[in-house]
Formats: sequence, structure tokens, C-alpha cells
Amino acid sequence: MTRRTFHRAPEAERRHDLIEATLDCIAEFGLEGATVRQIAVKAGVTAGLIRHYFQTKEHILQEAYRVVIARLTEKAERVTGDPQTRLRDFIVINLTEPVTNSRSLSLWAAFISRASVDPALAAIHREGYLGFRDALEGLLHDFLSERGADASKERCRHLAIAVNGLLDGLWLEGCLAGELFEKDELVDIALTSIEALLGQTIDRTGLSV
Repeated sequence: MTRRTFHRAPEAERRHDLIEATLDCIAEFGLEGATVRQIAVKAGVTAGLIRHYFQTKEHILQEAYRVVIARLTEKAERVTGDPQTRLRDFIVINLTEPVTNSRSLSLWAAFISRASVDPALAAIHREGYLGFRDALEGLLHDFLSERGADASKERCRHLAIAVNGLLDGLWLEGCLAGELFEKDELVDIALTSIEALLGQTIDRTGLSV
């Protein structure tokens, strides 16, 4: 176990450092093993200082889960360019590093196992899921509209649910057994499958698929 160097910094940065230490502990020991004491050791601070910033262990876990959800979605939600490029990049980002790796999976699995019985974590999960799906729905609407295809709200919602499910499954495949696939093979499978769902082709210029 390594100790972080906890330096004098603004409160927001200190909270960030403590959350990072919490995520390190969860990845290493799981939710139950990530005690306040273990987090303090990882951060190189006292348990009392952690309680100064977070009232309880549950509070810091909630903030840590928000960070996990944000990291799984924020890069994809910030894609730029024309509608086709944004949709394609959204797909690629969700199936490549750093979103798709063993650490992301271990953190997600640790929290999702608790979310079904913890209302606060369940609410954070729901908020993250809906935010991700809404972003995807918007990308699909713009892409289909540009092609002159049916981009009704109901169709885009149904497609967003289907595409999200597809990406989730391939993300799990990549996290659990990424070494079994060729470079960008999962991206190629995702693009081909989504093209079939949409009835539209997606330009792959610049991709190695």
C-alpha cells in the first residue's frame, strides 16, 4: 500500500484527494474493506481529518460513486464535431481506455452490488444512467435528423435504450477479457450493430476498424 502526499491545498482539492484515496482503497479492498482508517492511511492523513470533510463513511462513498459515474460518462458527453463524428466518438470512447479497463470494472462492480440495497447509491446510479442515456438520445436525434431519417422522440428513446444496453455488454466484455479481442474489435462490433439498429452507416475514417 502506498501513502499519498497530502499537501496544503484549497478545500475542494483536499476533498478530491480524499475521494481518490477512497477509490484506491475500494479498488484494492472492496467497499467493506475501504474503512475510514484504510482511507486515512492511503491518503496520508488522520481519520479525524477525513471526518472533517465527510460526516460518515457512507457520505464519502456516495461522493466517490458520483466520481466513478462521472468518469464513465463525462468524456463521452463532451464529444464535438458534426452529428456523425459525435456519435461515432461517443461509441469509441465508451469501449476504449480509460473507460474500459479492469479498474473501472472493479469500482463499478463494488458500488453496483450495494446500490440495490442503498437508496442513496441507487439514486446516484439512476441519475448517472439517465444522464448518459439522455446524452445518447440527443446524439442519435442529431445524427438521424441530419440523414433525414425518423428522429422522433419515441424512436430516439427506444434506440438510446438499445444502444446503451449494447455498449454496456461490450464494455463488460472489454473489461473482463480485453486480451481476447483484437485491437478495436469491440468498437467494430458496436459500430456494425448500431448501424443495423439505425439503418444508417457510420463513417469510420481515421479508425483502425
